[in-house]
Formats: sequence, C-alpha cells, structure tokens
Amino acid sequence: MAFSFTTLFASSFLFLVAVPLPCVRATFPGPWKKAQATFYEGSSTSYGVGACGYDDVARQGYVDTAAVSSAMFNEGQKCGACYEIRCVDSPQWCKPGQPVVEVTATNLCPPGSDGGWCNPPKEHFDLAKSSFTKIATDFKAGVVPVEYRRVPCKKTGGIKLKITGNPYYNAVSLWNVGGAGDVVGVQVKSGNSEWKEMKREWGQKWVLHDKLVGGDLSFRVQTSDGQAVTSSSVCPRDWEFGQTYEAQNFV
Repeated sequence: MAFSFTTLFASSFLFLVAVPLPCVRATFPGPWKKAQATFYEGSSTSYGVGACGYDDVARQGYVDTAAVSSAMFNEGQKCGACYEIRCVDSPQWCKPGQPVVEVTATNLCPPGSDGGWCNPPKEHFDLAKSSFTKIATDFKAGVVPVEYRRVPCKKTGGIKLKITGNPYYNAVSLWNVGGAGDVVGVQVKSGNSEWKEMKREWGQKWVLHDKLVGGDLSFRVQTSDGQAVTSSSVCPRDWEFGQTYEAQNFV
C-alpha cells in the first residue's frame, strides 16, 4: 500500500505527521453492532504469544484483552484495535446500567473453539475473565449477547518496536499503538537510504529481507483510519537486535 507523508527532520527529535491518505477514514467511536461474548480462564496472558504476536500482553500494557472471531480478526489486520463492549438483552446476566468495558484485540478465537461461537460469519469476543465480569453479573453466564463499537486507543508513551532477526532478515514487533490501534502498513529506512516497505508476517510482526545494520533507523507507521506517523532516527546507528525502541505515537 502506498504511503503519502510530509516528513520533517531535525536532529535529535521525532515528529508526528498525520496526513490524510487516499482511503476511507474511520470515524471513532463507531456505531454499535451486535455480537456475543464468552470468557477464558486465567489472566489476560493465558493465550501466550498468540496470533497477534504480542509477547506479554500485560507487560505491554494490554490489561483488558480479547480474542476475536476470524470474521473480525481479518487475518491479523485488527490486532491492536480497541473496542467498547456492553452486555445487552439479558437481564439475568447483564449488570444493571449497561456498564462498558474497553478491550483490545490481542488474539484470534479460532473456528471450532468456544462451542462454535467463533465460527464464521459470527462476530464474537472471547474476553479475559476480569473483563467479562465488568459487564456481566456472574461468570457462570458462559456466553452473553453484547453490543460493541470501535473506539480510539488511549496509550501512554510512544509506539514500541522490538527488532529481531539477523543482518538480512529484520522482524519488527509493534505494540502500544494509539489512535486507531490496528497497523496496516510499516516502512523503514536505514541512514540515508530509500524508504522500504515491510511485509506483515503475522499479527503485528513485520519483516524485511534486506540489510539495515550500519545506519540509524527511521519508521513510518500507518493505521486503518488513514493516519500515519513518521519518526526519524528511532534507532541509533549502533542499534542491536533484541532491543526495544520507542517511536512517536498517534494522538
């Protein structure tokens, strides 16, 4: 996907560049839609790394988490998207006043799991138990009807990028993305080289089979609402594999 950016440069600073791109921009919050919700036992890290590639969702700032059905997951493109969810149409199980919980899509609830609730074309959230009980009176409910809508992700600090691989295989994991939250494009350049487009490997892991070592790294990150940030010299010239760096976030 082509990027359209205005890039600003100055030594030792990162800049936010939010430029409309030629695509449909989402409006947040979005409309309420119908779905179902279940819960999984344990903490929000019970799924492990999972289909989005987050190593430790709690440590990476994702407290209220959800695995979404394949109809919503969209082959990993919705990893990092934020939703408000409320329990509806079930007086026995919904908490009075319809409280809302905000969750982040951090994994896939695969078809065939949860008694078939995650089978296509169903829209379904499998919530962390702590998130589920914020909207339902008792976890014994098992499954409840819900309404959900997209909302902007509120994050503290910058976008985190962890680089792994070797000199000719660069894998970048992204998390703590604000704004729309779900990343649809990543570009990188080393030193004064041209911008190079990374490919989604899975979830929010992006790869480039090219040599990047030897120069400081700059990144462009685009989200599904058509916004983008360009961050210059995110990684210093002596950057190392296995380290985590911080880029400018969306506001």
